[in-house]
Amino acid sequence: MQDQDRIAEFKKSVQNKFNIYNSLFLNLPYSNIENVGMLIPLLMEQSQKGLKEGLNPKEIIEAFFNGFADLHTEQDRIDFMFRIIQYVERQVVLYDSVEDAAFPKLQQHSSSLSLKDYFQIVEKNNSWDAIEKQLNNFSARIVLTAHPTQFYTPAVLDIITNLRTLINDNNIDEIDVALQQLGLTSLVNSKKPTPLDEAKNIIHTLRHVYYDAIGEMYTHIKSSVGNAQFDNHDIVKLGFWPGGDRDGNPFVTASITKEVMNELRVTLMKCYYNELKELQRKLSFKEILEPITNLRNTLYEAMFDATVHVAYQDIIEPLIQIRQLLVANYHGLYLKDLDLFIDKVKIFKTHFATIDIRQDHSMHTVVMQAVLKKYGYIKESIEELTQQQLIDILLQESISLDPNDYEEDIVKDTIVNISQLSTIQENNGEQGCNRYIISNSEDVYSVLYVFALFRWCGWENRDITFDIIPLFETMKGMDDSRATMEQLFELEAYRKHVAFRNHKQTIMLGFSDGTKDGGYLKANWSILKTKESLSEVCSQHDVAAIFFDGRGGPPARGGGKTHRFYAAQTSKVANNEIQLTIQGQTITSTYGTKEQFKHNSEQLLTAGLSNSILDKEITISQDSRSLIEELSELSFKKYDALKHHDKFMPYLENMSTLKYYTKANIGSRPGKRGHKAKLELTDLRAISFVGSWSQLKQNVPGYFGIGTALQTMQQQGRFDEVKQLYNDVPFFKALMLNSMMSLSKCYFELTSYMKENEEYGAFWQILEDEYLLSKRMLLELSGMEILMEKETISRESIKIRENIVLPLLVIQQYALQMIAQHNEHQPEYEKIVTRSLYGNINASRNSA
Repeated sequence: MQDQDRIAEFKKSVQNKFNIYNSLFLNLPYSNIENVGMLIPLLMEQSQKGLKEGLNPKEIIEAFFNGFADLHTEQDRIDFMFRIIQYVERQVVLYDSVEDAAFPKLQQHSSSLSLKDYFQIVEKNNSWDAIEKQLNNFSARIVLTAHPTQFYTPAVLDIITNLRTLINDNNIDEIDVALQQLGLTSLVNSKKPTPLDEAKNIIHTLRHVYYDAIGEMYTHIKSSVGNAQFDNHDIVKLGFWPGGDRDGNPFVTASITKEVMNELRVTLMKCYYNELKELQRKLSFKEILEPITNLRNTLYEAMFDATVHVAYQDIIEPLIQIRQLLVANYHGLYLKDLDLFIDKVKIFKTHFATIDIRQDHSMHTVVMQAVLKKYGYIKESIEELTQQQLIDILLQESISLDPNDYEEDIVKDTIVNISQLSTIQENNGEQGCNRYIISNSEDVYSVLYVFALFRWCGWENRDITFDIIPLFETMKGMDDSRATMEQLFELEAYRKHVAFRNHKQTIMLGFSDGTKDGGYLKANWSILKTKESLSEVCSQHDVAAIFFDGRGGPPARGGGKTHRFYAAQTSKVANNEIQLTIQGQTITSTYGTKEQFKHNSEQLLTAGLSNSILDKEITISQDSRSLIEELSELSFKKYDALKHHDKFMPYLENMSTLKYYTKANIGSRPGKRGHKAKLELTDLRAISFVGSWSQLKQNVPGYFGIGTALQTMQQQGRFDEVKQLYNDVPFFKALMLNSMMSLSKCYFELTSYMKENEEYGAFWQILEDEYLLSKRMLLELSGMEILMEKETISRESIKIRENIVLPLLVIQQYALQMIAQHNEHQPEYEKIVTRSLYGNINASRNSA
């Protein structure tokens, strides 16, 4: 019944409203070509019909022009296609706004448990003591990244915010005006954003959404616990990668990091000032006037001048003084409002969000080699040293690094950046920047190089106030991670550092590159096994393991249903804290409004606490483990064969939109690591890799090999074992459901013309065969008749979004076909392909 109510609400609040406002939008006259908006539904209908009949995109577009659009020159047709793209991009924005506006109403019919529901269970079980203790120590860290899958400008985000309010109020006249504004506002960047631009875009969300959302959520938790002394202000923490993530991005420099830190601090001062100004209107009492005015003046100065640094104590101490006066002399009037502000200051302090530094291990190797060569430890290569010699140098030798002693930019900037981190901590507080992540960690040196660089850049005679975090993302890195951490913990100097960091070790495990390397099932199974193994190692060394997950939007980059993922973790995995990245469109689609942020943050907390609250322990039996191992190896064998197919990379380069990702003004980061002339899979960034499969509507990284693995078990007469595994093991079920999501967004009819291609036809057929097999086997495994059968709202949303962008997809494929023919308008067709990326990516919201 609840599901029926939710579907009815979705139809009323989303589907019907979108149809109404979309018809209004499509009638707006934005271009020189008459009735473009009115032709879009017709083009969508012709695209659906044509693809079902086996027509290719070129045939569909040409038939449309000949039959419905009075456009005869190729240039007129190109102009028309650009107009279609512009309209469809804005249809996506409109649908986002309608769906986001309906979120609170849809949640009223949701089956997911809120914190309030969990607290009621605790009350019923009379288990507050145990849960309160865990609440006092548990936290969820949401780390916002700048990966190039979200590129709405602040102006467009403001329009979306306005539209959401107007849609909830059913204010048709103002909606009409807002749609006109949307139609005339550029949705794309005129030039590539800088890392600072990306940071400012996300800081816009921090200021206008998260500042209030986290404060309100904390108040809700504190009041629900029923303990006035509850003071876990880290229960929900914000992390921040823009401006600190230099992995594969040469544009993130030491100066950029400093600018972003200033922007975070100054923006927070603006939030504090504005809230204090509102409070002062209420706290109009004689004894409070002076301290509140002085604090307001201090904040005012700091919010306009980045060189003015206000310490946390400079803010919190006057507020505590004001609170004491309010309670003692003014009957605690407006105390609730003041306490909310005080809690926010305790949560955000002077940093707002913790900026993480991230760099690839290979870059540290370049730096270390240059340093050791300069100081005479080697002649040319680190390989000249034995393992023990190198470790002794890294842990014992005293060196003082000066960036001016080196010529290479990467060496200079790395030294400058690490040297400035202590100053950044002085300005924004230690929590402002206290984590250094090493991508592609595969051995002990990934951590020790960074440890040594900190020592040699100013931390020689004092404790390093940074967590050094290895990111094990390849299959090799994960396989060797246990030995790596054991070796690190056995080194006295490093173990002393971990003790200083409260006996905690944060470890990041790779989803994006892991999936690219090992395929979907093997990568995720390897990650779970690695978590269990590293939890054991850390426990043996009296260290609390904290796992940091790279959760991108799509399942192929670690995404999917986050609550389902964490609730399925086994009892062997350390559960001290949840940490995850929020990437791309997921920032605005899942955490973009106060309601969404609070709901999804609650879901993180309940997932992390559910085993304790519900008194359940998730285990996977040895027989189940053996079966998952078999399935993962079968799946990997199929995926690995595809990965090593001689057409694999040429197909992506020549038949997909891969090369156009770097041409689009989406993100500041290049599409691949390094500068090799020949593109190699290891250098390819996971976002452009996964995104290119998504644009083709093939989504290979999200399922490829699973169908073959399941069919093999069926042929061996063991399919009942796999069905039992699906029903009994939440982890395995979560992976299979995520793969169904990837499959539900596939549409091989779009590219069926490729099977006639002399060079790539056979390769395309391999892809479609595995798609059809995976779909059939997963439906049989789950007992479902259609993909995502039990996720009706998500399924309907995907269907509407896919219909919206179908004209874009057909136009994009048409343009690729014309480019392959070396058409005289080639540059314009290339622009069409590049431009069509935006709407397609935004419509999918998790890009697969």
